[in-house]
Amino acid sequence: MTTLACMAGGALLGYILLSLVFAYLAQQYPRRPVADPPDWGTVADLRIPAPGGGSLELWRVVPEGPVRGTVVLAHGWGRNRDRMVPRARHFGRLGFTTVMHSARDHGGSSPRRFMNAVKMAADIEAVLAWVGEPVLLYGHSAGAAAAIVAAHRHPGSVRLLFLEACYAETEEALLSLYRWFNPIFGRVFGPAIVFWMNLAYGFTLAAVSPARLAPGIRVPVLILHGERDRRFPLSFAEKLHRSFAPGRCELFVAPGAGHSEASLCPRFPAVLKDFIDRRLGPAAAGGAPA
Repeated sequence: MTTLACMAGGALLGYILLSLVFAYLAQQYPRRPVADPPDWGTVADLRIPAPGGGSLELWRVVPEGPVRGTVVLAHGWGRNRDRMVPRARHFGRLGFTTVMHSARDHGGSSPRRFMNAVKMAADIEAVLAWVGEPVLLYGHSAGAAAAIVAAHRHPGSVRLLFLEACYAETEEALLSLYRWFNPIFGRVFGPAIVFWMNLAYGFTLAAVSPARLAPGIRVPVLILHGERDRRFPLSFAEKLHRSFAPGRCELFVAPGAGHSEASLCPRFPAVLKDFIDRRLGPAAAGGAPA
């Protein structure tokens, strides 16, 4: 019994230590920046102050002709501002100035250890303050979760909110990600990793979950989600959709699309235009609001 107890204790200690290591590594998930600079309008490549020091790299692209407003676009985990250029191009065609930044510890922005959606939200808030006017706010994946945090904190700074490939509950999303990465790893170590993360952040993961913040959002929301998203299944988007006040949110499901593919759907440009025109009013000839 003593030998068995020692073996069991050793196995438990090993599991705890491994889960701690994996929890640290999960926060350092490899960055995969892309290179895709804007190719329309007047492009300004800028740096603005980041929360707590350092700076954020940022593009501001002003389209030709009358300007209808400003859109701030926030990328997902591990990416950079270039990732949002194809999406921004659609808004540029609709007459909007587009602003794309890289979150801290992403792209060419300043380093910041242990980034998460809340810290990405703080970066969005810095961009909103820099823009200095109410904007359309568009986030993808973790950037979408950050966008809803920023919109909840600064309701007067956001006119419309776009959430692409978002999730409803943070803990549920993390477990889904780990199972997507590796089913065995996700089931064996996922719950422990989520526990350590929750402990590190004072058990606040649930409080900043998009579904918990959704009832307090007062601007129109459009959720865009891939039908075949394996990281965050469609059921996550449906749950998030139900969390908003009745009539506040619309859901567009891109047929056959994966996690980052809803914006590649042929219907995407028309869906954006229709939503914006109905919520803000149609643009006059040349792109300015009617």
